[in-house]
Amino acid sequence: MSAFPSTDAVGHTLDITGEVCPMTFVRTKLRLERLQPGEVLAVRLRGEEPLRNVPRAACDEGHIILGIVAEGDDHIVTIRRS
Repeated sequence: MSAFPSTDAVGHTLDITGEVCPMTFVRTKLRLERLQPGEVLAVRLRGEEPLRNVPRAACDEGHIILGIVAEGDDHIVTIRRS
């Protein structure tokens, strides 16, 4: 079973496993900007650089990281929009 949360659980999902930095956070930021404050986005990403940069950049923008879960080669970063 996938650890990628269902849209019912978090509201929104984004798969950026095919992207490289800096596009990983650019796509995440654009998606977060379309959400209402308090809504939750689950981002599937791959690689060490996105794993470091996406959560840090989201926090720098004032958003809250609710969790990071490993799933094989991917990670799921769950972000609450501020």
